[in-house]
Amino acid sequence: MATVDLVMPKMGESIMEATVLKWYKQPGDQVGMDETLLDIATDKVDSEVPSTAAGTIVELLYKVNDVVPVGAIIARINTGGVPAAAPAQAAAPAQQQAAAPQPMPPAVVNAGNGSKFYSPLVLNIAGKEGVGMAELESIAGTGNEGRVTKKDILNYVANRGVAAPQQATPAPEPVVYQAQATPEVQSAPMAAAPKAAPAPISGNVEIIEMDRMRKLIADHMVRSVATSPHVTSFTEADVTNIVRWRDRVKGGFEQKYGEKLTYTPIFIEAIVKCIRKFPMINCSVDGDRIILKKDYNIGMATALPSGNLIVPVIKNADTRNLLGLTKEVNGFAAAARANRLKADDTQGGTFTVTNVGTFGSLMGTPIINQPQVAILAVGTIKKRPMVLETAEGDVIAIRMMMYLSLSYDHRVVDGSLGASFLTAVANELEAFDPNRAY
Repeated sequence: MATVDLVMPKMGESIMEATVLKWYKQPGDQVGMDETLLDIATDKVDSEVPSTAAGTIVELLYKVNDVVPVGAIIARINTGGVPAAAPAQAAAPAQQQAAAPQPMPPAVVNAGNGSKFYSPLVLNIAGKEGVGMAELESIAGTGNEGRVTKKDILNYVANRGVAAPQQATPAPEPVVYQAQATPEVQSAPMAAAPKAAPAPISGNVEIIEMDRMRKLIADHMVRSVATSPHVTSFTEADVTNIVRWRDRVKGGFEQKYGEKLTYTPIFIEAIVKCIRKFPMINCSVDGDRIILKKDYNIGMATALPSGNLIVPVIKNADTRNLLGLTKEVNGFAAAARANRLKADDTQGGTFTVTNVGTFGSLMGTPIINQPQVAILAVGTIKKRPMVLETAEGDVIAIRMMMYLSLSYDHRVVDGSLGASFLTAVANELEAFDPNRAY
């Protein structure tokens, strides 16, 4: 029979694996070309994987919640005219296939004299961390058929040299979150803190289990604070010119370009100009090395329908004019509302901006989006009486004011750099030309 192998697709440059969330077909079912076969999760983004052939499902090689390396075979499809008989173990739902031995995907290789199999990602991390083959073979794997996963090797490295607790049951494994790790920092695990045992619960309460994304966000926040010594600086900006200009041109802008003009692209435009003046704010840390980023990829924190936040990234924001930034901002916001963001949309950020003013906050102390070293929060715009200097003397006037706050990694961003960059952004916003064209 003619059989086609369906492989785990590459969803982004830095994404090496994905988790199976749901199978829509079972062995023996018919599937059409481009019909959705399964849902997968990469970091915070869920994606649909379509079938690359039409035919009968012969075999599903992974079950729900399995972590699968990119390029691994995940299913086999018979494209012949006569449906093939499904294997005995494939007649059961994919969740029940763990008891049956499964063929190893081509992305998983045998290394050394041992009998275990290791993915190229695991071998790469082991090599960078100085974990020899004998030491690697001693690691207990939690993956399919006892395979050592990325989480296993990172947890092992993070706890290297720490004596195992003397107790009958092993301590719970810490989870290492590396949502947007770049190749330079992917092998540098964050310090892992043991999870506390659940506290006894009593009283009139409702217990709500965290969904997968909330768990990822929680891990990301904890790891960020554990990794970077956070410092936050504050300033304020008079954005009256911006508010008046936007109120005056937004109708014509939308009529001409079909795009709603929000404040976010204006803020990003100012941020990019200031990153050019202070390039060290656009970097990451890899051990004792500072990785200076030449690309200006600006992440924008965006709300999902569930209430969770996700950070799509505007790539090469320094090459886009205000219209281009507006299209990117609106496109990502619409995709987030419809749960249509792609995995690559959230990768490669070098600096992040979050608009806490959307929710009515005057200011915030945002947590750094690792492996970046700074994040800027803009607050709500409020009318306030301000003292203005004029040729005739000081006067009090009603102005549109906005607080800005910058959280930065004090390992590499000193107060002088952080405060200078933040002040430059405020000055750029205040210097906005109210007579500019679109």
